[in-house]
Amino acid sequence: MESDETILVTGGSGFLGSYCILHALKQGYRLRTTVRGLNKSCGIRKALRNGGATESQANSVQFFVADLNKDDGWEEACAGCDYILHIASPFTIVTPKDENELIAPAKDGTLRVLRAAKKTGTVKRIVVTSSLAAVVFGHDGRAADDPFTEEDKANLNNPRHRVPAYQKSKIIAEKAAWDFMDKEGGNMEMSVICPCGIFGPILSSDIAASLELPLRLLNGTMPGIPNLGLGVVDVRDVADLHLLAMKHPKAKGERFIAQSDDQFIWMKEVAAMLRTGLPAVETKKVASWRIPSFMVRIIGHFDGAVALVAPELGKAKPASNEKAKEVLGWQPRSSKEAILSSATSLKEHGLVKVLLLATLFLQQATPSRARYPDLSNVLLGPPLVSMPSPLSPMLCYDNSRLASPLKRPLV
Repeated sequence: MESDETILVTGGSGFLGSYCILHALKQGYRLRTTVRGLNKSCGIRKALRNGGATESQANSVQFFVADLNKDDGWEEACAGCDYILHIASPFTIVTPKDENELIAPAKDGTLRVLRAAKKTGTVKRIVVTSSLAAVVFGHDGRAADDPFTEEDKANLNNPRHRVPAYQKSKIIAEKAAWDFMDKEGGNMEMSVICPCGIFGPILSSDIAASLELPLRLLNGTMPGIPNLGLGVVDVRDVADLHLLAMKHPKAKGERFIAQSDDQFIWMKEVAAMLRTGLPAVETKKVASWRIPSFMVRIIGHFDGAVALVAPELGKAKPASNEKAKEVLGWQPRSSKEAILSSATSLKEHGLVKVLLLATLFLQQATPSRARYPDLSNVLLGPPLVSMPSPLSPMLCYDNSRLASPLKRPLV
């Protein structure tokens, strides 16, 4: 069914952004998205077609150049829109020396989008993608019968729980959004989605950072499994939740946790899902060795990245999705389906082999790094030092990019 309403999706080249565009197209909306360069448009349209969009649907998407760090382009992108899904957020391959490299663009970029949306006078509601980090970080673990809910807020002042820069950027950006709406929102409405680790099938050979967990388990580049856990949700369900929050009257001014019914799973359970859900020949490299927590804590005294993980060892942080289910009628897939669909999709795109080739390239291109790797990489593997939120950038085939840090919008 065709709609005369227009949706702007920021960060349309990302894992979640592309699915939000895809699902909205299938519901008949007019779509536009922001990118940092128009060279992204062909890849996005191809991904949409891979997801089942027709040629005409994919070609109907409008592209606007806009950067979270700059004012240029945002008013033009927002003009005439009925709804905005603000998904774009800055991300870097390495933890920056100055955390403001992530915090400032996340906060200021969100405010740029909100101001531009307000100025149009046509935007009815904006849905901001936050993170489960904005709910659970800075707190101790909880029992399964006492899960975190949307009423909980991250604590940035707990000396026992240092919050990594990326998660802190999401926390601060969400707070800035609520403050803006309280003071300047006017008639425009806002809802916030707080997703945990996002998994599910990919639409192209670019992958989201959260998918490095099953990827590294499958290709054997994770030497052992730490006593850490995470929340899991399927990207298709997160996209659906954004669209439900966009239109449902009861979503106005509300937060919604996006997580499967499992609430929380340990990394050893992720490994077990892969072993039982895939042919044995494909899971031979999946680690079974459990990294002792005392070893992680000792190394944390010498490695800052590992030190950020240490307080989370053995602490379950279950979060409830009951609000989204009861208020919006949302029904998420299981964690197992999300994990296995990720693994199957990665194999179908040949990305397990790509990561192995990328690792070999890095070892040849940067011999000193290979000879003296970061302790966090040896112990946990790059994507795990701040789970459950995404940590690593998209993999790509461009060797020049593999050898250097890169930034891109990512949830």
